[in-house]
Amino acid sequence: MARISYSRQPISEVMILIDYNGIAISNVVTQKLAIDENLIRHMILNSIRLHRRKFKKQYGEVVICCDGMKNWRLDVFPQYKHKRRSDRKESDIDWSEVFRITNLVRQELKENFPYKVVEVEECEADDIIAHLALRTQEFGQYENVMIVSGDKDFAQLQVHKNIQQYSPVQNKFIKEDNPKSQLLNLVLKGDPSDGVPNVLSDDNVFVEARRQTPLRQKMIDEITNKLTSGADPVSEEWWRNLNRNRRLIDLSCTPSNIVEKIIHNYDNQDQWSNKGKVLPFLIQKKCKLLIQDVQDFIS
Repeated sequence: MARISYSRQPISEVMILIDYNGIAISNVVTQKLAIDENLIRHMILNSIRLHRRKFKKQYGEVVICCDGMKNWRLDVFPQYKHKRRSDRKESDIDWSEVFRITNLVRQELKENFPYKVVEVEECEADDIIAHLALRTQEFGQYENVMIVSGDKDFAQLQVHKNIQQYSPVQNKFIKEDNPKSQLLNLVLKGDPSDGVPNVLSDDNVFVEARRQTPLRQKMIDEITNKLTSGADPVSEEWWRNLNRNRRLIDLSCTPSNIVEKIIHNYDNQDQWSNKGKVLPFLIQKKCKLLIQDVQDFIS
């Protein structure tokens, strides 16, 4: 994969990159919240408030990073997140209402809060977070970046010492001592939660509810040694599957045209004029518990 060259202006600010789904949808599930618009709005806003208060002094302003309606990974691998989609159909949770509320709150953030809200139709929040963080390396700025998400895929970005990660669900920092090795292991093992098989298994193994071909540590070590030594692949099949997984998991593999859209979206927002809208919005929505802490959102 060719190295991405970031266009336009360098990012010259520290950032708190918040995975919007990580503080919205995941909390609905883990906390088993009632599907109530006011409750979910309060939960999302309060989570942003708390993380901004915790990290702003060292990491600067909040950037809300959102999943788009489509996903370029589905063009590469149509089975991507297949089970997650089917699980939602069988769930007792009213997902249509959850998405209606979280989409509404996302729009309210755009219109009433002084934070950039970055959403690009073809990609996930993962791509947005990764490439806003990586662009600080391109221009040699190396500003502090805090990623607020529990997603293990972001650990690969810790090859850059200015990029840190905090899990809001686990309430702890995520520290990866060897991010290059961690990424290779992810690529080899795949990610069942996203429907990505290991490198010994075919594309449809999860869709057809079959068991994966076991990938034992001995095989992982053998493949790793071959990759690092430049030896021939174990087989064409696993080499093909390794490249499949790398495209889906390695965040440097986001297509360059989508990276350009991410950067353009970010660069062309100036939300600071919304600063005066926060308190009237909280009053209008009767967010009584947040009104008293309004300074946490704006100062």
